[in-house]
Amino acid sequence: MLSVQEGLNVRKKMILSLAFSSGFLLAILIFSFWLSSDNLRLSSAKNLAPDLDHIFGTDWLGRDMFTRTIKGLRLSLTLGAFTSLLSVLIATAMGICAATFGKAVDAAISWLIDLFIGMPHLVFMVLICFIAGGGVYGIVLGISLTHWTALARLVRSEVLQIKNAEYIQISKSYGKSAWYIARKHILPTIFPQIMIGFLLMFPHVILHEAALTFLGFGLSPQTPAVGIILSEAMNHISTGKWWLVVFPGALLVIVVKSFDSIGEKLRILMEPASSNE
Repeated sequence: MLSVQEGLNVRKKMILSLAFSSGFLLAILIFSFWLSSDNLRLSSAKNLAPDLDHIFGTDWLGRDMFTRTIKGLRLSLTLGAFTSLLSVLIATAMGICAATFGKAVDAAISWLIDLFIGMPHLVFMVLICFIAGGGVYGIVLGISLTHWTALARLVRSEVLQIKNAEYIQISKSYGKSAWYIARKHILPTIFPQIMIGFLLMFPHVILHEAALTFLGFGLSPQTPAVGIILSEAMNHISTGKWWLVVFPGALLVIVVKSFDSIGEKLRILMEPASSNE
């Protein structure tokens, strides 16, 4: 068992780590709007190694790699937020319906969850994205329809634990509908778990968005997306232009780890009993 002082120190370290990760992501967003799109125009400064003028170097068309990478990460964060939100809405609706609308609905949703989990994840995303015609619409649809299952199971489990609570039984005795009970009683109770699930889902969504664009099933080649940057760089890395891959790839990993850290730290701060610390 940790002493009170040790517990406070651990909590302080978690809050500092949380603030650092959040500050890093905020800095990326600020830089993405501050950097001029003129740096993405074709120029004669082609294939320049990193220097003071171009800290990430330039690509084979003379475009500044720092600007491309930061704006590509902004696109990843925007798509990640929207896609994660859509996936969380699906998971919440499915989880609540499975726990509150009887055994038949529960069995049908559980079967659907098992079906989605049993499918190869990346293959399923590529298939959905291809059917939807690719682009932003295809990416959002492909990722959101394959990332809701784990959170839906968690929501179902939480709702099953509270559905027989006294205040819910009293609400039922007053003739309140299942929709009213879900909206007024169940959703506020499970909202912290939903929020944590959203944050923990975010890094997976960003990685899979990059994977889809890397494979050519996502955005157009003109879009400054990290997956496209890495895909194009693979044709040039054998010629010694290491900066085309190292910097975008490293920043993508750092962004993913930052969101993973934020979600994990918030989970521990909100649910201390779930941690062994």
